[in-house]
Amino acid sequence: MGSARTALFNWFFAKHQGGTFILRIEDTDQKRSNPTYLHDIYESLEFLGIRPDEGPLFQSQRMAHYQEHTERLLRDAKAIRHEGAVIFPVEPQQVTFTDLLHGDITVDTTLFESLVLIKSDGLPTYNFACVVDDALMQITHVIRGDDHIANTPKQLVLYRALGLTPPTFAHIPLIVGADRARLSKRQGATSVAEYRQVGYLGDAFVNYLALLGWSPGGNREFVHPEEIVTLFDLTKVKKAAAYFDQRKLDWLNGQYIKELPLPQLAERLAKRVIAKGWLTEDYDRGWMEQIAALLRDRLKVLQDIEEEHGFFFQDPPVYHDEAVQNFLRIDGMAQRLLELRQRLEPLPRFETAAIEQAVRGFVAGQHLQAKELIHPARVAVTGRSVSPPLFEVMAILGKEKVLSRLEYAATQLART
Repeated sequence: MGSARTALFNWFFAKHQGGTFILRIEDTDQKRSNPTYLHDIYESLEFLGIRPDEGPLFQSQRMAHYQEHTERLLRDAKAIRHEGAVIFPVEPQQVTFTDLLHGDITVDTTLFESLVLIKSDGLPTYNFACVVDDALMQITHVIRGDDHIANTPKQLVLYRALGLTPPTFAHIPLIVGADRARLSKRQGATSVAEYRQVGYLGDAFVNYLALLGWSPGGNREFVHPEEIVTLFDLTKVKKAAAYFDQRKLDWLNGQYIKELPLPQLAERLAKRVIAKGWLTEDYDRGWMEQIAALLRDRLKVLQDIEEEHGFFFQDPPVYHDEAVQNFLRIDGMAQRLLELRQRLEPLPRFETAAIEQAVRGFVAGQHLQAKELIHPARVAVTGRSVSPPLFEVMAILGKEKVLSRLEYAATQLART
């Protein structure tokens, strides 16, 4: 989550300024480098709509540059070799730099008396490789998290030693959970890939991440990524930690789902159901659009289609034990459901209005309260005690499935 927001803020800034966004893969730490991570980075950037202008550039393929700058420091007696590594001794001094968000920051270098440039395995450290690369790539601005503030003075002494011009730095606030502590796995610190997999839309996710520490003004919350690029002003990024609110993310994602054209939403939902093995590739597009239209205002994430509405595709549906116990295990319910089935079977057109008229007519004829039949019928047809409007659900399911489920519930689940 934090890395995604950092990438986005760099992307927004670069695009707003008419600049260049460079993707650099800092892979010199072999223990933390893995092709799987790289795949996740590419997929996540695509999900976020970030298309690098340059790159990817791999630090592991730029070793000659680091070696050249190491030799220069050794030649000028600014660095020394020690036990197979190259060390840069740091003279006691005050290092001051101007952060675009925090203003002037001063650090005493006695906090770090020396810096490792090249490790004993021959690979450069993060701080050294970044200094060399930022200079050679003519990086003008680096936007990163507050947790990197401690690295900046270390890098600045290296810039000076090498006679290089440092970029401008902006350190953005961290994201915190409800307890105001750094975001934990329990509170939303999952990977971007996981958010994508459960059905958050890229534009909604970008919109939400942008609001974590930045505001477009006017108390607006619904801002499309294209407009964010136009409005983005780094000086409006807040210094305080950004609070992650899962409910707000869910609400915002629901708003973006509502905006999707119906055929597009239906297709996205169908892909998920097909992946579950509940629908074939040659599914009825019109029928799927009916489902999408019914659910569009109810979905928080696309995963809700399989988590909450699998009854459209599973036959018989998965019956919730509590719903069965509360609404079907009632004396006489089996007979009542079978009589409802008989009432619905002759309908020439199995449409919402006709279904509702038949059901309510049956309720009146039996001198029942509507809930005494509609709630059990809902459980019989969907397996759940809560669903979208029952008559619309029944119309979409079709007569054959509805009659079959009423009979199944009456003969297998309900009490006679």
